[in-house]
Amino acid sequence: MIINHPILGPRDSAEFTYMGDAALLDRPDWQAKDALLQFIDYGYLRDNPAGPHTELWYHEQGDQSFLVITRDTTTHEISSVKLASDVARGRGRSK
Repeated sequence: MIINHPILGPRDSAEFTYMGDAALLDRPDWQAKDALLQFIDYGYLRDNPAGPHTELWYHEQGDQSFLVITRDTTTHEISSVKLASDVARGRGRSK
């Protein structure tokens, strides 16, 4: 699988480490009334979809950047690659 890194260009997926669901970028509000329940869900519940899924990948054997990749889990086709720092700041988020 080839990942088209936003800065470095096309790279083999062997250079990367899968870090899980990109929903981990959206941490719960620690001051919310139900913060404990939100953090339990945040820490333990994950989706396992068949189809498009937004994932967090780490470029371990490269520039050590984190990427948010939208990938179809049934075909491994990648439809979007963004720097996680841009997504966390809201610049790369597509909602």
